Amino acid sequence: MLLALFINLSLSLLVCPSAGSQAQFPIAQNVTVVEGSTANMTCRVDYNDNTSLQWSNPAQQTLFFGDKKALRDNRIELVRASWKELTISISEVTLSDEGQYTCSLFTMPVKTSKAFLTVLGVPAKPEITGLSRPAQEGEDVTLTCTTSGSKPAAGIRWFRNDKEVQGQKEVNATGRSFTVRSTIHLKVDRTDDGAAYTCVVEHIALGSLPHQVTEVLEVHYPPQVQIVRSVIVPQEGQYFKLECVSKGNPLPEPVFWTKDGGELPDVERMIVEGRDLIITTLNKTDNGTYRCEASNHLGTNRDEFTLYVYAKDFPGTTTDPNALMQPGPDHALIGGVVAVVVFITLCFIIVLGRYLARHKGTYLTNEAKGAEDAPDADTAIINAEGNHAHAEEKKEYYQGAARNVVHLKSENLGFANNYALRQEYVRCIM
Repeated sequence: MLLALFINLSLSLLVCPSAGSQAQFPIAQNVTVVEGSTANMTCRVDYNDNTSLQWSNPAQQTLFFGDKKALRDNRIELVRASWKELTISISEVTLSDEGQYTCSLFTMPVKTSKAFLTVLGVPAKPEITGLSRPAQEGEDVTLTCTTSGSKPAAGIRWFRNDKEVQGQKEVNATGRSFTVRSTIHLKVDRTDDGAAYTCVVEHIALGSLPHQVTEVLEVHYPPQVQIVRSVIVPQEGQYFKLECVSKGNPLPEPVFWTKDGGELPDVERMIVEGRDLIITTLNKTDNGTYRCEASNHLGTNRDEFTLYVYAKDFPGTTTDPNALMQPGPDHALIGGVVAVVVFITLCFIIVLGRYLARHKGTYLTNEAKGAEDAPDADTAIINAEGNHAHAEEKKEYYQGAARNVVHLKSENLGFANNYALRQEYVRCIM
């Protein structure tokens, strides 16, 4: 009987712990936090027969055994302790807190679960170096953006005003974190003066609010000068102004005005106000070449304007700038019309020439035919027209006209010979 009781107890010990061991298994999850925040480590078990849970750090130091604190670290606190759960918190997490933590359930044998604590290193605010002094036009400039303390390594992007530019990235490990640098190389000109170069640091720890820093590039360059007039067609008696538009860095101050290579001749009417030359009342003596000159420590530049003063109400001039800006005739259209007219004229001349040449050949041919059988020149001319049927009639008429000429007075004989005879002869042959 004692043997039977021993056998039953042994069977129950074999069966019951096996069923409980399948449920008595601790469960823990990995945790990711940002450096400086608080990490909560939770361990749970679905079935527990009054067995204690324990948390230990990556160095296998016990943090909490049940609700009993084992490690003296003011950052570690108990959140919840029961037979089915043990939760602790670690405040002001540092990169050194990262690692694998162990939750243990003290059964026979001891069951454990691992949870990895990942600490994200927050990148420091970036700094841009390489702009210790203003750059000069044509100079090579190197800008470097640096950020440290990131984990994993941060990303860096460059922007010139609103347009992204590519940089060269360099990553160096510094203990548990990384130092990241990005460099851009520039050959600056005057268009870079005032350009804003922005370094943007992106990292998972920053979310949608990246760090960024901006530096405005200052470029020194020599002056650029242009003279702008106030009136398009200056006339006598008008108010007239020449503006000297000068650009440069440093800004050239002041500007100098001259006329025909010398000083301004009439300081009472020619007034310099800042960069402007004002002539209060124009007259013919103001004609000449005016020069504006501007300088800074990088160089000197100048521009010239030749002034010609027109007489008041001079024909062909106007004081209305809008009238001068009106579009002129379309020269291409006029040229096209002229070309068409010339072409048509040439075609007409060619056709007319060919027509005249053809009829001239016909006339000569008929004249030759009429002259073949003619006894004299008159008959040949009459026959050249092809009127053989009336040849005798025309010849008789011509002879009658000649007899009438014989009876003319002597003083009219010359006239008859020179006029009437010829007229009668023409009538005869026609």
